[in-house]
Amino acid sequence: MTVLPYEAGAYDVIVVGAGHAGSEAALAAARMGNRTLLMTISLEMVAFMPCNPAVGGPAKGIVVREIDALGGEMGRNTDKTYVQMRMLNTGKGPAVRALRAQSDKNEYHTVMKKTIETTPNLTLRQGIVEEVMVEDGVAVGVRTNTGAIYRAKSVVLTAGTSSRGKIIIGELMYSSGPNNSQPSIKLSENLEQLGFELKRFKTGTPPRINGQTIDFSVTEEQPGDEKPNHFSYTSKDEDYLALKQQLSCWLTYTNEHTHAIIRENLQRAPMFTGVIEGVGPRYCPSIEDKIVRFADKLKHQLFLEPEGRTTNEWYVQGFSTSMPEEVQLKMLHSVPGLEKAELMRPGYAIEYDVIAPHQLRHTLETKLVKNLFTAGQMNGTSGYEEAAGQGIMAGINAGLRALGKPEYVMQRSEGYIGVMIDDLVTKGTNEPYRLLTSRAEYRLLLRHDNADLRLTKVGHTLGLIDDARYATFVAKQAAIDLEKQRLETIRINPNAKIDAYLVSCGSNPLKDSVLAADLLRRPEVDYQKLLEFIPASTQKLDRYEIEEVEIQIKYEGYIQKAQEKVDKLHRMEAKKIPSDLDYSVIDGLAIEAKQKLAKISPETLAQASRISGVNPADIAILSVYLQNGKLVKITAQTSDVN
Repeated sequence: MTVLPYEAGAYDVIVVGAGHAGSEAALAAARMGNRTLLMTISLEMVAFMPCNPAVGGPAKGIVVREIDALGGEMGRNTDKTYVQMRMLNTGKGPAVRALRAQSDKNEYHTVMKKTIETTPNLTLRQGIVEEVMVEDGVAVGVRTNTGAIYRAKSVVLTAGTSSRGKIIIGELMYSSGPNNSQPSIKLSENLEQLGFELKRFKTGTPPRINGQTIDFSVTEEQPGDEKPNHFSYTSKDEDYLALKQQLSCWLTYTNEHTHAIIRENLQRAPMFTGVIEGVGPRYCPSIEDKIVRFADKLKHQLFLEPEGRTTNEWYVQGFSTSMPEEVQLKMLHSVPGLEKAELMRPGYAIEYDVIAPHQLRHTLETKLVKNLFTAGQMNGTSGYEEAAGQGIMAGINAGLRALGKPEYVMQRSEGYIGVMIDDLVTKGTNEPYRLLTSRAEYRLLLRHDNADLRLTKVGHTLGLIDDARYATFVAKQAAIDLEKQRLETIRINPNAKIDAYLVSCGSNPLKDSVLAADLLRRPEVDYQKLLEFIPASTQKLDRYEIEEVEIQIKYEGYIQKAQEKVDKLHRMEAKKIPSDLDYSVIDGLAIEAKQKLAKISPETLAQASRISGVNPADIAILSVYLQNGKLVKITAQTSDVN
């Protein structure tokens, strides 16, 4: 029977999918003043965590701080709902430090859903979107399976792993979204009809077990930090210190018996029988993949992590698998502490569709359909944090388009979100993309501690940071600058007390007077100890301001060198390339460069320089054309021919 279409309403922005990308996109668009509709297949899947209920980690945790600095919600929601939080890499430099929190799975969803429901300008609705409505190459709305037509100025798609999702457990395969939710089938078909190139990716999740059946006595405890930590710059120590009773995670290991069980059943492993067609994540392999790829390893770490305060479900991190259910149980029972573990949910693999990301602009608008934006795992990434980072950027730009305002593109030097989006758009990805600190060439500038200094002004300009929060930020910035200036003016003379301290921490005693800032630049010298040898400050700094003062002074030389490279990059970013340029008519470009440049259609010379297969010689030729105006002439000639 044919479903009759009907007009159901008009909005400024429509967001399809309410996972981590969709939630951030809808909140951003609505908070900017746009009348926004958030459509989800199931209201029970709003900001749901079908895999590990954890937020943060190296690079990812910095993304959460960047989302918060822009006015997003993931950091605040995590602070409200975590069961454990730890600062990672504390023994290393500030560029790689990052927070990681174990969230309460159910509470995270509930609190985020409540935030969405109570946000002005934002309507949350359950429905299955089957079609993006396009007129003259412009997205104008969506149509649901019930025939409801919703009109909009901008549309954001964040369908995630629901996109033609297929779950695989051993020999069992069935159409499904994550956690046995309803899949999105016809939307993928619609995108193909519109001319989009889709790829097939795969991810997976471990089994969940009953925590009451774990023998924790033979595992190693992994407690949270005693000192309170927060992802959001708006969270305060006093709000959480007495309220958060943290839950411990626990560490155990696989062994030769575990590995033997896996090897004996590889003929039933979908990863190795050809059943799974999608490409899986390189940096989060299944346990069976680990055993095959790292055959020399005698054991692998497994972290037992609670899924919340009101459930007995525990997540076995590092044990992602698509083995048959009975084999999963044998594998679990071979692990110390899990000999009697009861399986509550089996692990599974899920295949899903992604849009080849070279079809996107840096705003996350598609090149093929104007006013249509995409974000999250359907752009080829893995992880809640990567999805949320794209979500807020897509929501911002969809909102700006609806308001008739200029777009916002985050540069690689501004944040990890900028690095991620540029990687996707410029380099593409042949596997689920995961953010790593090594992907950022300016990672000393993109630290956990300074995300607010980098992006709060942007968030305020966009209307996502209110005046009160911005005033607090400005005061913090002023306090840091004032203390740095103070330390650059105070001189410390040699004396027995300061020399005794320096010798005790492995540093050389003073020979002449020295500025307090220069003394602090010594790696061994601690800011708090330094205060014992200089006059007291007239202002009281909190621990976050102190951390920032110390980092900026100690790493000043390295930060300055990194900034000089950024300034050079900005000069290249300023050199725009026409979108309709015919690279085939430019003499001197290598054939591969012409093909890659035509496929990616870079917007700037800097972006062109980051395309694989485009060499410095090719960039030099483009640069010459940009300088002498030949690009304009070639573009004009090409237009005449067409």
